[in-house]
Amino acid sequence: MKFKIHIAQTIEKLLDQEDTDGDKKITIDDHGPKKFLLNDENGNSALIEGTYQLSNLLQELALAKKNNTEFAEIDLNEITEDPVKRISGKIKNLYWKGLTRTIDADGVKKILEDNKIENELAYLYVPFGDEIVFDYFKKLEAVTPKLKVVQMPKNISPEYVLSLNKKPGILALALQIKNNEISGVPFVVPGGRFNEMYGWDSYFIAKGLLIDDKIELALGIAENFKYQIDHYGKILNANRSYYLTRTQPPLYTSLIIDVLEKSNPDIFWIERHLKTAIKEYQTVWMEEGKRLTANGLNRYKAEGIGLPFEVEEGHFDDILEQYAPKYNLSTRDFEKKYLEREVIDAELDKYFIHDRSMRESGHDTTNRLVGVCANLNTVAINSLLYKYETDIAFLIKKYFKNEFQYFEDKSFSSEYWLSKAASRKDKINELCWNPEYGCYLDYDFVNEKQHFFEAAPTFYPLWAKISTPEQAEILVKKTLPRFKMKGGIAGSTKESIAGVDENAPIRQWDYPFGWAPHQMLLWEGLLNYNFNEEAQEMVYRWLWLITRNAVDYNGTIPEKFDLSISSHKIFAEYGNVGTEFDFITEEGFGWMNASYQYGLTILEDDLKQKLSDLVDPEDLF
Repeated sequence: MKFKIHIAQTIEKLLDQEDTDGDKKITIDDHGPKKFLLNDENGNSALIEGTYQLSNLLQELALAKKNNTEFAEIDLNEITEDPVKRISGKIKNLYWKGLTRTIDADGVKKILEDNKIENELAYLYVPFGDEIVFDYFKKLEAVTPKLKVVQMPKNISPEYVLSLNKKPGILALALQIKNNEISGVPFVVPGGRFNEMYGWDSYFIAKGLLIDDKIELALGIAENFKYQIDHYGKILNANRSYYLTRTQPPLYTSLIIDVLEKSNPDIFWIERHLKTAIKEYQTVWMEEGKRLTANGLNRYKAEGIGLPFEVEEGHFDDILEQYAPKYNLSTRDFEKKYLEREVIDAELDKYFIHDRSMRESGHDTTNRLVGVCANLNTVAINSLLYKYETDIAFLIKKYFKNEFQYFEDKSFSSEYWLSKAASRKDKINELCWNPEYGCYLDYDFVNEKQHFFEAAPTFYPLWAKISTPEQAEILVKKTLPRFKMKGGIAGSTKESIAGVDENAPIRQWDYPFGWAPHQMLLWEGLLNYNFNEEAQEMVYRWLWLITRNAVDYNGTIPEKFDLSISSHKIFAEYGNVGTEFDFITEEGFGWMNASYQYGLTILEDDLKQKLSDLVDPEDLF
C-alpha cells in the first residue's frame, strides 16, 4: 500500500517526536514513544512501530526529499521490509552509486570541495609520459580557477614525494573514450568522505560489485590498477601525492580471476592485465633488498621520508614525546619541525620506515607490526604472493596453452610459476608455521625467529591454499576458537595484546576489532578445505552483526566493529567511517557492503531466515 505524504512536515514531526538525541537519526539510543501514526493526503493511516520501521520511514522520506518535490509516495512494504532484503537491496541499488567516483571534469568538482585540501589551489598530478591525460587536464585547468595541474618527473624519488607535502594533491587515474567523449574510468571509494581510490579496499569492493552485476565498475577497478602499475610503478595505497612511495597488499590477480568467473572479457583483456600483474610481481615485490629478503620470502617495505603526511596532528604523540625533549621543543613544535624536516632524527626515521611499511600492509595500525614491520616476512604478504604465483600459472595454462609471451624474447610456462609457488610454500611452512600453537606467525628475518603475535592473517594460508589438510584441521579446530567472538573473528587474540602497556594507543587492527577483509578471506579459506559448517557459522555471525547494527542504528553500515560489545561504536585511532550521516546513509562502507553481499551467496536458506529474524548467534552455535 502506498501513502501520499507531505515530506517536510512529516520529517519534522517524526524527528521532533522520535529523535530525542538530535542526531537526525532514529536509533535504539533515542527515547521517543517508538510509535508514529502515518496519515496521508487521501485519508489513509498506518501505525509505524519500533526503531527499525521508524528509521526506515525517515530514510525513505529523505530519499524522496532529494527529488525536490513537496509530496512523496511511500510504499508501506518498504517500511516493513525484511531487514536482510532491505540492506542487500540498498547496497546494490543505492550504496555502490554513492561510492562511485571518477578523476575527470565531473570528478574534479568533488575534489575541489575536498576537506583534505587546505591549499588555495587544488593540485592534480599527472604521471610522466601520459600526454593524452596531461593535455586533457591542462584544458580543464584553463576553465577551472582553483585547479593546478602538474606533470611529474619520470623518476619519482622519496625526496620528490617529500617536496609535494607543501602542495599535496590527487593523482590522475585512467581515462576512457565513450561516444567520442573523454571521461574517467570509474572506481569505487571505501566510504562517502573519500575521493581517492584505495588499494586493497578496491579488491574486496570489486567482489561485491561482481556479485551485484556491476561488471563495468569491477572492470574499471582492474583498469585503474593497471594504470597505477604502468604509470606510478605500483598499486598505490591511494592515489594521493603522499602515497606515491607506498603500495598495498597484492590482490590484482585475484581480481582478474574473479572478473573472469563473472564475465567474459576477450583474450586481449586477459593478456594486457596478466602482463601488468607479472610486471608488478617482478618490479614491486621481487627486487632483492627491497620487498624481497635473502631467505626468498617477502616483506612490506615502504619508501618515504619521515612522518607519514596523512595522519592527523597528535597521532604519534606517544612516540614524539620521547624525542621532543632532546631538541628542547614541545611535542607539538617538534612534530611540526620533524614533519617539515627542519629537525632530522635518524633513530626516529628508522621507526617511521616500519610505520610506513605497516601502512603499506593495510593493517594501520596493529601492535603486531609497530616498530618492526620492515623486519618481518609476514604470513599475509607471502600468502598473497603465493596466490599470485598460482593464479598466474592457472591463467597461462587455461588461456594461453601453457606458454605466455611476456616480451618478444621472454615467455613463461605455468610450470615456472608453480615451481616458484612450491618453493614459497615450503619456506612459509618452514619459517612461519608453529605446530605448538597451531598457527602461522610472521618471521623476523633479522633476528631469525618467529615473531609471536596471533593475528587474523594466520588464516590467509587457508584462503591461498597453502595449508596441508592436517594444518587446516588444526587451524580450524584449535586456532579459530581463539579468535571467534559473537560477531565474527577479531584482528588478533586477546592474549596477543595482553602485554601491551595500558597507556599505549588502542590499535584498530587488533583485538577486539573486527574487519570485513579478515572475515571474507576466512570464509573462502574454510570453503577451500570443505569446512562448510564452520563457514556457515562464521558468515552468520558477521552478517548478524551488520544486520543487528543496521536495524538498531538507522541503517548504519560502518567501516569496522568492536566485537567485544558487538557495536560500531569504536574508540580507537581513526574513529569509524560510515557512521556520520543525516537521515540516511547513501554509501554504507565499501568492503562492509561487499562482505554482506558475499556472505549472502554462502549462507544457506534456513540461516538466512534466522538472520532476518535476528536470531542471536549464541543461540544457534
